[in-house]
Amino acid sequence: MPDLPAPAPKDATEAELFSECWDAVLSYADLCTSGSLTAHQLATEAFTLGMRELRAGDGAVPGRGPGRRPGRLPAIPELLTAVRNTAAGWEAGGQGHKLDPDLRLWLNSGQAARYAGPPPGRPVALRGLRDLQQADAALLWLVEVEALPLPAVVRRLGLDPATAAGELEEVRGLFRGRCHRAHLDSPLEPECRAYAGLLDAVTRSAGAETPADLSRHLATCARCAEAAACLRPHGGGLPAAIAGGVVGWGGLAYLERRRRAAEVRLGAGRPGAAGADAGPEQRAGRGRTLRGGLLAAAVLLSALALGVSMMPFGDSGDDEAAARDDRQPVADPGTFPPPGGSPASREPASGDSASGTPASAAPSATAPRTRRGTRNPDPEPQGTPSGATATGPARPEAPAPAPVCRVAYDLVNQWPDGFQATVTVTTDEALDGWRVAWSFRDGQQVGQMWDATAHQDGSRVTATAADYDRAVAAHSSLSFGFIASWQGRNRTPYGFTLNGKTCAAG
Repeated sequence: MPDLPAPAPKDATEAELFSECWDAVLSYADLCTSGSLTAHQLATEAFTLGMRELRAGDGAVPGRGPGRRPGRLPAIPELLTAVRNTAAGWEAGGQGHKLDPDLRLWLNSGQAARYAGPPPGRPVALRGLRDLQQADAALLWLVEVEALPLPAVVRRLGLDPATAAGELEEVRGLFRGRCHRAHLDSPLEPECRAYAGLLDAVTRSAGAETPADLSRHLATCARCAEAAACLRPHGGGLPAAIAGGVVGWGGLAYLERRRRAAEVRLGAGRPGAAGADAGPEQRAGRGRTLRGGLLAAAVLLSALALGVSMMPFGDSGDDEAAARDDRQPVADPGTFPPPGGSPASREPASGDSASGTPASAAPSATAPRTRRGTRNPDPEPQGTPSGATATGPARPEAPAPAPVCRVAYDLVNQWPDGFQATVTVTTDEALDGWRVAWSFRDGQQVGQMWDATAHQDGSRVTATAADYDRAVAAHSSLSFGFIASWQGRNRTPYGFTLNGKTCAAG
């Protein structure tokens, strides 16, 4: 981004906020716009608007001095909200062409309306952060979202270094309690309310097992999955839950940018520096971000609108209701096999080196395939009696091994730039750890996953069991859900495997 003149602070308070917050404001504005010049313009307007909002509160810098009451966000998230609101004003005022196209879609969807609607319907993380004392909320934001090491946060907020680590743990617990209360105060469906107590109990301990019925519910209910991420303070999803719940569109991409910016400031961008000079809190903060699968977020999440907390609810229309009830087929024989596919998908050799019989005159255990990868409907070679070759009777073709798993892929919900899906795999064998893999057809990108950890390499996605659902009994099922982005088309994925073994459509 070219060097452009920054807005001039008007007084000491604004100058202090500018020095601490301008980089974050400009980073998010750059995500929201189509170019560097417009990013600077949006950031400048938003900073001015945000300062008016901050001064209209209690006249104090949020997170310091007398301005420690709850109800307001700390400075950085307040200014990021101003960026989003300024972008909405651009869209409404005919300047939407300056914005990222995916942001424009989001601003005109029901997802954006959730932030301006009644408080009980707003994201749980946003309500939980607002309910904290501002100094506590600032501590949580700077450590979890801005990825700053605790010593730097201590200096910035004027905390006692001897007690800061314990205070951070206490704040995480307070945030969890506020989010639990916010979840209970939300307009929940009867099934969600019935699971609220169990969800609270399961998320209190990192080693607690999630019952199968609750796991299935979380895979299909975005509101409860959103709450679950906030109720697990050390589950790896807390930074994403806070950033997405407060910022909205582009929250996870912003989180990844801030993590990388913090590493650069701390010298982690130099070879061998990452982790070498880092303290325990710094390494822990990075670990929490990495465990959330955020290294892939910068690639995909400009098209996502918060992961689970941005899901449209209740007014999706008949088309989306039909999509939720539609169980998609997994196999599609009319598609090319994936690159580097199994030997069964390769063309047969040009001849038989042992017998000298041309491939066109001898039956093969691998029948010829058509151009699109399906078996030839007439595999019998012309001029050769059935069951015989030039050198004698053919060996009978070995039957294909029966699949040891069956998979069901369900499209739960879909909106203009994203969708929610669940995968259920029934296994004939007992498992002590599992990996489910598949390939997307249309460039879909997984953003957030629950009850498993996602890794994506191109079109191939691998979901690895969480610690609490590694064990699966024979002839039973495992299930997990995810949020992903899509553009243009959103066809059903293919090539499902369980621990490397092909799964049949179930």
